[in-house]
Amino acid sequence: MTIGGSTPLDGSHPASTEDSLGEIVSQLTTDLGTLTRQELALAKAELQAEAKKAGKGAGLLGGAAFAGWMVALFLSLTAMWALDEAMDLIWSALIVAAVWAIAAAVLAMRGRKELRDVSPKPEQTVESLKEDAKWLKTQKS
Repeated sequence: MTIGGSTPLDGSHPASTEDSLGEIVSQLTTDLGTLTRQELALAKAELQAEAKKAGKGAGLLGGAAFAGWMVALFLSLTAMWALDEAMDLIWSALIVAAVWAIAAAVLAMRGRKELRDVSPKPEQTVESLKEDAKWLKTQKS
């Protein structure tokens, strides 16, 4: 972009009709390198800002998990003491522990089932690469 059609805004000299093709290509290569470095710096800055937000969110989720664990602990103690009114404390503690054991077993089975269905191989990417290879072979012949 130029000011008044004669001087570029970045302070460089405009290409004249007397510049050789080599000089023009050299300037273009330099400009392209500068543009690439600037784009990479921008991407890096954006990724750092996003990583900072993600870290803060993860910390807050960790705090929420701890608070939830404390709630479960105190609700369990409350249930145990409430059952103590109807039976011995030992039996009420065993009942609360059994409820948590059942919950843990159900969650473990469901989690295990979900993990069995996970495929570590990126199927779509592999297919895309195979198609690209076939296309490249047809271009060579």
